[in-house]
Amino acid sequence: MADQEEDYSSLPLLDRFVHKIWKVRKQAYEDATRSFERAPDEADPVYRPFLQDPSLWKGAVADSNVAAQQEAVAALCAFLKCAGPQACIRTRSAAIPPLIEKGLASTRAATKATSLEALLLYIELDTPGPVVDDLIPALSHKQPKIVAAVLSALHSIYHVYGCRTVDPKPVLKALPKVFGHADKNVRAEAQGLAVELYRWLREAMKHSFWGDLKPVQQQDLEALFEKAKQDPSPTQERLLRSQQDARAAASNGGGEGGSSDVPDDHAEEAPEVDAFDLAEPVDVTSKIPKDLHESLASTKWKDRKDGLDALHAAVNVPRIKEADFGELVRSSLAKCMKDANIAVVTVAANCVELLAKGLRGDFAKYRSGIMAPMMERLKEKKQSVADALGAALDAVFASTGLTECLDETLQSLTNKNPQVKQESARFLIRCLRTTRDAPSKAEVKAISEAAIKLLAESTEGLRSSAAEILGTVMKIMGERAMNPYIDGIDDIRKAKVKEYFEKAEVRAKDKPKPVAPAPTAKAGKGPAGKKASDRKPATGLHKAPPAAAAAPAATEDDSAQAPLQARPTARSIPSKAGGSSKASSSIPGAGLRLKKKGAGPDGAAPASAHASPVKAPAARSIPSPVAQEEAPSGPKVGLAGRGLAGRPLGKPNRATPEPAAPAASPGLSVVERAELEELRAENERLRRLTEELRSDKSRLTSQVYELQNQNAELVEDHTRDMLSVKAKETQLVRARSDAEAAQQTCHKQQREMERLKRELSRAMRAASPGPGSGPGQADFGEHIYRDSTTTSTGGANGTGHNHHHHQQQQQQQQPSQHHPHHHALGRPLPRRPPFGSHLSSSEEKENGGPDAFDLRSAKLSPTSLSSAVSSTGTGGGRHSPTFGDGHAAGAGGVGSAGVPLSRTATASSRSTLVGSGGGGNNNNKNSMDNETNAEGIETWKRAAQVTTALKAKIEQMKVGLAFQRALVLSHPVLAQGTRA
Repeated sequence: MADQEEDYSSLPLLDRFVHKIWKVRKQAYEDATRSFERAPDEADPVYRPFLQDPSLWKGAVADSNVAAQQEAVAALCAFLKCAGPQACIRTRSAAIPPLIEKGLASTRAATKATSLEALLLYIELDTPGPVVDDLIPALSHKQPKIVAAVLSALHSIYHVYGCRTVDPKPVLKALPKVFGHADKNVRAEAQGLAVELYRWLREAMKHSFWGDLKPVQQQDLEALFEKAKQDPSPTQERLLRSQQDARAAASNGGGEGGSSDVPDDHAEEAPEVDAFDLAEPVDVTSKIPKDLHESLASTKWKDRKDGLDALHAAVNVPRIKEADFGELVRSSLAKCMKDANIAVVTVAANCVELLAKGLRGDFAKYRSGIMAPMMERLKEKKQSVADALGAALDAVFASTGLTECLDETLQSLTNKNPQVKQESARFLIRCLRTTRDAPSKAEVKAISEAAIKLLAESTEGLRSSAAEILGTVMKIMGERAMNPYIDGIDDIRKAKVKEYFEKAEVRAKDKPKPVAPAPTAKAGKGPAGKKASDRKPATGLHKAPPAAAAAPAATEDDSAQAPLQARPTARSIPSKAGGSSKASSSIPGAGLRLKKKGAGPDGAAPASAHASPVKAPAARSIPSPVAQEEAPSGPKVGLAGRGLAGRPLGKPNRATPEPAAPAASPGLSVVERAELEELRAENERLRRLTEELRSDKSRLTSQVYELQNQNAELVEDHTRDMLSVKAKETQLVRARSDAEAAQQTCHKQQREMERLKRELSRAMRAASPGPGSGPGQADFGEHIYRDSTTTSTGGANGTGHNHHHHQQQQQQQQPSQHHPHHHALGRPLPRRPPFGSHLSSSEEKENGGPDAFDLRSAKLSPTSLSSAVSSTGTGGGRHSPTFGDGHAAGAGGVGSAGVPLSRTATASSRSTLVGSGGGGNNNNKNSMDNETNAEGIETWKRAAQVTTALKAKIEQMKVGLAFQRALVLSHPVLAQGTRA
């Protein structure tokens, strides 16, 4: 055995790699590992055999002995770490397949770990694409343990490198297949991989495979996703070799700030992966209905909506393949934005949103045709329509940018409709929050001016939106850049803007570009030459201030010799020129003006500029004092009296060792310097004045809008007061009209009362006894007012006659107190009671109907009264003997007015009078008396009922007249009219 071991160790390493004894192979793998680790660099000869023959690793990784396989995989890892990217590229195709089949599925945990590390090294040294492409086919392997191992390896790869480094699209396409695998371990590993991908991609990953899963699997994944949402944002734990080099370069070149650029960028961009990045483009032109234009042209809104629903289903894909959608957007969808039916408008807005999201940057060319109609339709007050239009506008903005959408948005902010203003302001706020490019100064000015105008709106929502716009822009540009715009507004609104500024969350930040170094380097290039300025642009900048400070201390002779010494050597000029130009570069604007002089009509060549001692200082600005003493005054043809503009740029072929006219140069320099200071002061004064005027303009504009709002409120108050005054005047006119109507009614009632009084007097005169009547003549009307308890017995004793005679005397003393009702014995009096006194239907029937109460028709004539008295006296059984005797003696069977009485009534009356007053016997006429008595009793009952009703009505009339009199006397106007 010892001889065999010695023989094996003496074999070459490559021979032992393929030896049939596993222990020899194992020892060879260990020796190779130690050799790789001891190699000084990647060019060491120890790597060469393995680079030239990658199949060595194929057999080593797939070693049949598990112990030797473990050492072979460890040797491969050492080889990859030490040999570099070249080793990865050459051995990848040969080593990865056996690693997948034998290493990842090994029964040893160490072999699995080293196999996974080898895969990670292959990704780190080059790119992850080839490794993932080799792993995806293994998901269809017939052995479940290999499929589960591959899924676990993919899980580790995405966990370490992240989805921004490793493309997840191939894995997402293969996930539905592994979720349907029969082995539970495979399905469990698939869930773990899906959760890891969800940590990086969030909801964007669902579009790729979610529809192919079973509902139960979707529920399980949803529960796992909810737990993953609580985890912190994932970060890339391991960098590729290219990322490491970029990080090292950034760290060396950018100092401390550049050391974390790569991890920060990846950590920041990871949550922004969406479905568009993961999906493949889909051609939707074939899915769009052919009769879409006919459907949209229909007069029925249902047909138009159905056509748009079909279009919505066609374009509802994560990513749309580029095609010509111009006619669809401009002709169809833009026209639908003006549709009267809001359901059509909503579906059209959803279609625009899907097109913009599916095309992204390719949708920018269609923006101008659809954005204006959508913003005009923002006037719709229904929230569902406003939300659909807002989502469509956001998608259009995401496909273009703030600069492209700003013009339409600012124009909508000046719309007359407050709803359009409100929704446009909200859209602008969303644009400012999500944009990654800071707006330019011109755009900031336009946005700020529009927002300041909205601050003076009467609606609270618009004012808040305007303050939020200003606060968001301030968050992007900084407080200092926004101070000129908000200085003119009042403190309350400024505090509101600052509040929104503190709460705003934006993605863009204004990064001012350094402008000062660029013109300085460019100015040093003119006198010194291109080569000198390119080689040391910073040296002249840093050395310029000391040269400028030492220049005034130099003597006049030294300054005169400096350009003479610099003449033979062209390289000595840049430092001198650079120092002079830097000394004069503090003058703002001088470089631009004198740079233009360098291209003057004299067309001096660069060589002449080198030969001139004053060319270098004059090329930038006003020369230093030493250079001014060196430079002789030259001719000023056509430029006299123009100050700095009259200074010649160069004097070719003129280099004198002695300064010419030294007295003239100081005088000119003083004038120029004074003029320059004046120009600087004037420029500064004008700048301050401009800022003050701008601030005053903003403040005055705000005040104007406030005054306009106050004026509008005052106009509304005045209008409201005028309407109130008009209403009061109308009420007063109505009250006057009602008073006049009441007064007229009172006069009418008064005239009616007078007429009734006259009728009453006339009736009393007609009913009074004539001169031929005896003293025993009784007033028949008085018996109506007697109590029904009065009987014929009392009348027989003579009491009735005396009482009636006494009442007749009272009537003669007070004739004005008699009422016409007192003389209606058998008939009811006319039905005209004042103030709404009316008889019931039964009473009217009993009293002979409403015609019997018509005072105007009856006129209370003596004939009617006599008839009434006669008829009543005939049928009554209440008369006393005196009453009966008077009638028997005076009338003699004829009425008081000469109207003959009926035969029956006369007989009845005679019988009654004879029976009650005379007391005679009526035996001779029993049969006739019985009939008469029966008829008399019935007539008596009727008369009693009528008498009771008349008494009640008379009392009501008295009360009504008294009330009317009191009402007339209580009212001043009516009382005055009554007195008149």
